[in-house]
Amino acid sequence: MLKYIIRRLLQGVGVLFVVTLLTFLALKVIPADPATLILGIDATPESVAQLREAMGLNRPLLVQYWEWMTSVLQGDLGTSYYYGSAVSDLIRSRLPLTLTIALLTTFFSLIFGTFLGTFAALYRRRGLDYLIRLFTQLSGAVPSFWLGMLALTYLAARLQWFSVHPDIDLANRFWGSLYQLLLPTMVLTLTQMGPTIRQTRSAMYDALEADYMMSARMKGLSERRRIIRYALRSAMMAPLTLSSLQFAHLIGGTTVVETVFSLPGLGRLLLVSVEQRDLMLLQGLILFITTMVIVISVVTDILYQYINGNTEEGV
Repeated sequence: MLKYIIRRLLQGVGVLFVVTLLTFLALKVIPADPATLILGIDATPESVAQLREAMGLNRPLLVQYWEWMTSVLQGDLGTSYYYGSAVSDLIRSRLPLTLTIALLTTFFSLIFGTFLGTFAALYRRRGLDYLIRLFTQLSGAVPSFWLGMLALTYLAARLQWFSVHPDIDLANRFWGSLYQLLLPTMVLTLTQMGPTIRQTRSAMYDALEADYMMSARMKGLSERRRIIRYALRSAMMAPLTLSSLQFAHLIGGTTVVETVFSLPGLGRLLLVSVEQRDLMLLQGLILFITTMVIVISVVTDILYQYINGNTEEGV
């Protein structure tokens, strides 16, 4: 197991290096001059040239990449051209909100998706299975922004169960803020739950037909115990892997929902960095999100190996 962990960590570092290099080079191709963005369009060519020289933008690309990565390893992601603040501080201030939404969405998607997927497998090709599959198709077809607008219109504006423009302060008003985040969380859960249901249904059906289920039956275990102890435990590997990838995606994939609900998270910060061509901020966000995806992927693979090994030993 230790060798496997070390190998996966080395692979992750390699992938991170390639992604950061390609991202850095790709962003340099974009026709956006950081010096002009900082000084404004009315700046003289001389002042722009002086600032470019001071920022090291005239140096070779590989030299710029090396200097940027050296600063990153020291915890410095640079300074945002648009906000004028450290990129790391901007990410740190927006992360709690996005992380809370991502955690809640992943949790609810895993719980409800596993529950519905399990029942769909147990009642395969019967009425309940068809209803759950229809719900799965509908949840994947509905755009999150449209569902979010409906939720805001009826649940917030008309019924006033939630605030239309929520004032989120997780540090000082945690439970009140958490309640206001339930609405965007519900919207994301409905759109993210479909793949979890399908994965659980398929994995659960395969687990019920596996040889170790026959061995458990021969041991005299009850059907309920066989399903919970062996089938569900084995089938959970598929939705667990999917949920971890969904969580990693949500770290940088909540842009639409955060925009609809006016939430100051990483998603809106990413949108602003693109709109304002803030390359330093965009680089920092891509690096942070990529690192999160790699870390979550490694942890998921380790959990997968652990659960799979324990299931085989248990049977």
